[in-house]
Amino acid sequence: MAGVPNLADTPWLDPSSEPFIRLRGVTKKFGDFTAVNNVDLDIYKGELFCLLGGSGCGKSTLLRMLAGFEVPTSGRIMIDGVDMSDVPAYERPTNMMFQSYALFPHMTVEKNIAYGLKQEGVAKSEIADRVDEVLGLVELTDFTKRKPDQLSGGQRQRVALARALVKKPKLLLLDEPLGALDKRLREQTQFELMNIQDQVGITFVVVTHDQDEAMTLSTRIAVMDAGNFQQIGTPTEIYEFPESRFVADFIGNANMLDARVTEAGTDHVTVETALGTIRTEQGIQVQEGQKVYLALRPEKIHLAKAGDPVHEGNMQVTGHVEDIGYMGDMSVYKVLVNGETMIEVTAPNLTRPKQRSLAITWDEEVVLSWHSNSPVLLVR
Repeated sequence: MAGVPNLADTPWLDPSSEPFIRLRGVTKKFGDFTAVNNVDLDIYKGELFCLLGGSGCGKSTLLRMLAGFEVPTSGRIMIDGVDMSDVPAYERPTNMMFQSYALFPHMTVEKNIAYGLKQEGVAKSEIADRVDEVLGLVELTDFTKRKPDQLSGGQRQRVALARALVKKPKLLLLDEPLGALDKRLREQTQFELMNIQDQVGITFVVVTHDQDEAMTLSTRIAVMDAGNFQQIGTPTEIYEFPESRFVADFIGNANMLDARVTEAGTDHVTVETALGTIRTEQGIQVQEGQKVYLALRPEKIHLAKAGDPVHEGNMQVTGHVEDIGYMGDMSVYKVLVNGETMIEVTAPNLTRPKQRSLAITWDEEVVLSWHSNSPVLLVR
């Protein structure tokens, strides 16, 4: 049936589905500092799950507790139905890929990948078969005899991934796996990582501070701040339906306005803002007179020269262009409305203007408009 989610692809929506990883009341303190504060989390088998947040938010500490490198101050961590409280790192069904890759510089690609299996006493014939298999998976079959200093950054990243995968863990933990790559290579490798994860079917938990990376990679994201989860959801849910001002600000860009509720309906809310009265197609539990925030994404605002046709929307406001950032594929406009409120608008550069005079430029009067389902109201 159209509109009904496939529970096989969204096990977190299936009440009968058992989480592969279950965290309950997990806290980690370092002296008086609380790095992770009483968090609960369910991650399902086959997910590519991202822990996203700024420096010091607790995401890496949480990853290290999953790996067994840190012990929770309190709470329980279950992996595949087994309580990990007394299970050391080397006995857990996990493997970890570090941001630095931690490759042995004196070993070839082949030996780097095989190292963990040799330490476990795996038979030589099985090692050879498993190394060959994973080399094909990461497309490094032609680089087996090279050493790390003879590889590019992207190739070293794939060697580290192959070394982690060759042990066939039930859970692979990745700490900023693409952080050492340049922008273009990072974007390319994101899709490679997704394809590899899909092929091997192993559950991945990725730590990253890069919002774009988390949005591209993950089935779901947990946004962290000060040791707590601010929101857990799919990339679409996190971006389009943020549950707090922090999440709306942290994921992408948002014009954030103070607002006061003037009408609260079951399927709409009307608020008063610095831009005037704005109606939103959002039915949330608020009361008339309540102070809230209104978030409006820059790409959801239509920009037109004064006097040009504008999109029909629930509101139109005029302003003056104060600044323009040309990004090639899009332009960013800073528009001052009512002489006091700065609104950011982004517009794709779909065509090249036939004349420079047709382009919107500095100090020009413009009209901003948007659909009534674009603004998001936030109560915290």
